[in-house]
Amino acid sequence: MTTISTAVVLAAGLGTRLLPATKAVPKEMLPVLEKPLIQYAVEEAVAAGITDIIFVVAEGKEAITEHFGNLTRVEAYAREKGDTGLLEQVQHPSRLARYEYVLQDRPLGIAHAVACAREFVEGQAFALIFPDDLILSDQPCIGQLIGAYELCGGSVIAVEEVQEADIPSYGIVHPADDRNPARLKGLLEKPAVADAPSNLGIVGRYVLSASIFEHIDRLQPGKNGELQLTDALASQLAAGEPVCSYRYEGVRYDTGRPIGLLVASLAVALQREDLRRPLLERLVPMLETGAGY
Repeated sequence: MTTISTAVVLAAGLGTRLLPATKAVPKEMLPVLEKPLIQYAVEEAVAAGITDIIFVVAEGKEAITEHFGNLTRVEAYAREKGDTGLLEQVQHPSRLARYEYVLQDRPLGIAHAVACAREFVEGQAFALIFPDDLILSDQPCIGQLIGAYELCGGSVIAVEEVQEADIPSYGIVHPADDRNPARLKGLLEKPAVADAPSNLGIVGRYVLSASIFEHIDRLQPGKNGELQLTDALASQLAAGEPVCSYRYEGVRYDTGRPIGLLVASLAVALQREDLRRPLLERLVPMLETGAGY
């Protein structure tokens, strides 16, 4: 049995859809309740047995390093006051996993971002997580993909059914059959509806086989000089390697958009026993009257 112990977490995006909040604050550090979005991604990975996290970051993302590090002002305050409860709360993120950070100095596409982490994952299969996609599930989504990887024997892509109108906004897979996981015949990046081979859209969870870097090396830059991960996966297929899609169990929230971030916060709150009732007491009258105050 292959053990997947490392996850690459992509955190180099500009967050333009959430401006002006992301002008000075990394979008990955925006809160869903009291935790930053990126911590949910790390906790998902850890719950799936991941022990090592590689963050791909850009300039201006120092808050991520501080959040998962030690020696912050709040930690110093908790130590000075002898507040063990607060100290445990502050130190918890730093203890979840082992962390490394790599810089993507230019926005040259997802495959380029993955290649930035090469020194830490080359020669092994690894998980890839986009923290913009917050997925709530009984079993960690990336853990489901790790199980599918054992069956597939090659790279595995998380997919979900998308509305026809949304197909041009997604990478779309072409499965060979209705199995789950399903071997792929191909995949297309943001096709027209008429050209789409299915309604299964790619979401931000992958397990990538060790050969992925060989295929990234072969890519030619596309639009805006970017290297696309879908092209590297298509190259794996063309080489006869197994690539599979997996229809995961869970609910995804696109927190890279304002409405997605808001709904994700509500969904997480409704799962909390201490928040569900007081939230509903405030939310239900607002929905009934349409008043926001």
